[in-house]
Amino acid sequence: MALLGARQVGKTTLARGLNIGKPTHYLDLERPSDAAKLADPELYLSNYTKHLVIQDEIQGFPQLFPVLRSLIDERRQAGESSAQFLLLGSASPDLIQQSSETLAGRISYLELSPLQLEEVHRGEEQVLSHWFRGGFPDAFLAESDVIAQQWSDDFITSYVERYLPLLGVAASPLLLRRLCMMLAHQQGGMRCVNFLDHDLT
Repeated sequence: MALLGARQVGKTTLARGLNIGKPTHYLDLERPSDAAKLADPELYLSNYTKHLVIQDEIQGFPQLFPVLRSLIDERRQAGESSAQFLLLGSASPDLIQQSSETLAGRISYLELSPLQLEEVHRGEEQVLSHWFRGGFPDAFLAESDVIAQQWSDDFITSYVERYLPLLGVAASPLLLRRLCMMLAHQQGGMRCVNFLDHDLT
């Protein structure tokens, strides 16, 4: 299975908290020491049969997909029909295309979004907080609006300067930040304010 979604949406927290009745083994592929373990991925991953192997930030390692295909088939033939590998990464077109082509019939996708209003709706205060801070857990659960705003600013900076270029978005960070601001203004327009005038209890 592939668990996809934006950074800081809670993919790793969710994956590491799984209790499925079998051991788990976690690899953060942005950590050089973990990435080095996969210099010979077939040899290394073969040591973790009967484990759920969680591979985080898989989008940077498309060369792993053919190896995973072979290992999945081997484990199926040995009677291990499910919960073999959990792949975490962004919902980038390249990742979805590469994994679906190589792992056709062997992978399913679940996209994890930020917290939805229905998940946090306990009254007007929570609705206003969700509207102002958004659904990313670190921002929504911050101790104050100031901390939430700082987290959001830092998150946008890292996205436009580092992450979106990795996904092939060929625009300057300044233009990408302006685009984010335009989208935020459009989504936070008066129709959203009117929604808050309704009875929220």
